[in-house]
Order: sequence, then C-alpha cells, then structure tokens
Amino acid sequence: MKFLRDAVGDFVSAFRMRRIWLALASEDISDQHRRTSLGPFWLLINYLIFVGTFVFIMGRDDGVPNYTAYVALGLLVWFYIMETMNSGVSLFVREEAFIKGTTLPLSLYVLRMTTQALMRAGYAALGCVVLLFLSGADLSWYWLWSAAAVVLIILVTPAAITIFAFLGAFFPDSQFIVQNLTRIGMFLTPVFWAHTAGNLFGVRGIFYYWNPFTYFLEIVRVPILAGNVPVRSFILCLGISLAAWLVALILYGRLRRQVVFVL
Repeated sequence: MKFLRDAVGDFVSAFRMRRIWLALASEDISDQHRRTSLGPFWLLINYLIFVGTFVFIMGRDDGVPNYTAYVALGLLVWFYIMETMNSGVSLFVREEAFIKGTTLPLSLYVLRMTTQALMRAGYAALGCVVLLFLSGADLSWYWLWSAAAVVLIILVTPAAITIFAFLGAFFPDSQFIVQNLTRIGMFLTPVFWAHTAGNLFGVRGIFYYWNPFTYFLEIVRVPILAGNVPVRSFILCLGISLAAWLVALILYGRLRRQVVFVL
C-alpha cells in the first residue's frame, strides 16, 4: 500500500540524517542542564532519590525478597515509559516552527525525541545497575533476557512517540489527559507494589493482569529477580509492539501531510 511505503520512506530518510537528530538530542540534554553544577548527573540523582524514597516508605512490602532491586527496575522502566508518553504527546506542537519552516522528515523529530529519552534513561540505568549489585542481586545469564527486553522497549519507542505525537497534534486536550493518566498510572501499575498469583478480578489483580504496562515491567524485572524467563509476557509485549508499529505507520501514511495544517 502506498501510504505504508510513504511512511517507511519517511523513517528511512530521517535515519539517513542521523547526524542531525543525534546532535540535536545531545544539545537538548546539554541545554537543559547548562547552568547547573552537576549537569545531566541530576538525572541520576533524581532517580536515586525516588528509589530511596519508595524503598524507605514501602520497604516491607510482603512477597518481594529484594524490594530495593524490585523498585529500582520498576522505576527505571516506568520513568522511561512516562517520559515517552508525556514528551511524545506534545512533540509536534513543540516543533511547530521547524515543521512549518523546514522540509525535514517528520520522523526526524521522533528519532530526536527517542534519542533524548534514551540519553536520560542512561543515567538512571547507571544508578539502577549500582543498586542491583548493592542489593545483592545475583548476576546470571538471565540478565541477557532483561537486556533483550530493554532492546524491545527501545525498538517500540519511536512507534509509541509517533502515536502520541499525532494524538497531541490533532487533539490538543490529550496533552493534559495523558499527563494526568501517567501520574495516576504510576500507582495503578506494579512499579513499587507487588501482586502474588491469584484472583484475576480483585482490585490488585485487575490493575496487575489487565494493565499492559505490567508486562513491560515483567520482561525486564523477572529474569533478574526471579531467574526465569516470562515467556507469556514477552509474547504479549512483542504483540503490543508490532501493533504499535502498525498503527504508527498507518498514522504516518495517512496524516503526516496534514500535521502542518493543524498546528
């Protein structure tokens, strides 16, 4: 189909301009911390403060042997997901001047945002690894499955940003809706609370089993903490990722030329 070919072509063109979006993403991170003493290391400090706060307040959560590692991994993944959604939904609106004033591929802004999110997450990931070792997490080959899960999350990031960017461009109110949902979602997703196997339809069971974000947390967390591979969660996440890319490509093919008129 022509619109899908056009969408793929837009991404290919943007990827060939990787020097541009890599440089812009790096400049964004530097500019945000230009006048601070610690620079981007504030990202690491903020992450450690959040983990420490949750561990201190809820550190006796039943059924979680290594609660520090549980929270460290949960917050690492959730903060990345939350930034992807919140930054993505306002992406095209923030880049209005560039979109209207240049002929750069629309997906270039998506890749720029993806790179920026990865750079931010890199500082948190450094803190997470340190916390894993300090909390006594055993290093094993199962960590490779967690690494594969991280790769899967990274690969679906451009698709997720695309979907939210179009949503924010065509429905401006969605920016506030998404921001509020991510704030609430942090407490409805098992980031710092656990649920033992059991009732699928209890309050916690519903928020755990019927929440798609749960499974993205599981594929990163379970191999490290439980020493096994959550096959069902991997399959679900792969299916969600493929569906997200299909929706993203359809949106690109159908709507990318209309974005400039709705901004």
